[in-house]
Amino acid sequence: MIKTKFSIILHIITLLALYKDEWLNSTLIAGSLNINPVLVRKELAILKSSGLIESKEGKNGGVKLLKDAKKIQLSEIFEIAKGSDHVLSSLKNVPNPNCRIGKQINKNLGIVLGEIDNAIIEKLSKQSLEEFKNQF
Repeated sequence: MIKTKFSIILHIITLLALYKDEWLNSTLIAGSLNINPVLVRKELAILKSSGLIESKEGKNGGVKLLKDAKKIQLSEIFEIAKGSDHVLSSLKNVPNPNCRIGKQINKNLGIVLGEIDNAIIEKLSKQSLEEFKNQF
């Protein structure tokens, strides 16, 4: 769910920005988040596939940022966490097509949900990962 996924990914990537020259492993990262390392590895896979981090296997392995934190906007991290979903969701059931509201709700709701996503992206695009990291 995007509500927690963004927070987890932002926590991970902020750690990586803070310790940019070190290889951090999932156990260390999980300790900071106080969650299971398996959950961290799932998010690390997403960050790796997005091109934001690199990984190294082995005893001294781990992950680290590929991009300079000054060049990563929080909006980029949000979009990675959000994926193709909207922040808010419509109903999973199919509305009644014979109802005045039911036959049009998904189309109209889709527009509103897209506007909400865009407003969040616009807000987050004004802050870099470096700026966020420097608050700690």
